[in-house]
Amino acid sequence: MMGLPREDSTYSWTYHVVEKMRFYGISEGRIRRIIRHPARVEEGIAPATVAVMSPAGTKRYQEIWVMYKLVGGGQRAKTKSQIPNSKKPKIKVITAWRYPGKSPERDPVPAEVLREVQKLL
Repeated sequence: MMGLPREDSTYSWTYHVVEKMRFYGISEGRIRRIIRHPARVEEGIAPATVAVMSPAGTKRYQEIWVMYKLVGGGQRAKTKSQIPNSKKPKIKVITAWRYPGKSPERDPVPAEVLREVQKLL
């Protein structure tokens, strides 16, 4: 039985993704690794979301997909007096799933969104 994923300053987890992790047998570490080092990055189906993929399995081709959204944040602090108001955005992991086979490519994510996510990690 897998435990619940840890909430921290970078990641936030929905109940939906926790259930999908249990169903598909995907660990928290695997999801974090897919977000940090994806093989493919596309726009998510839901508005303002990103979908990332990593291949899985060796006998037959499978993909593990993770959909997330950047939430929170605000303006970056310019002086020390503004530090309490500055907050890094979090990665809210919405869902994860296994795709049997090779999925067709769709819309790639803009480069500025990828740079913003890389700053968080």
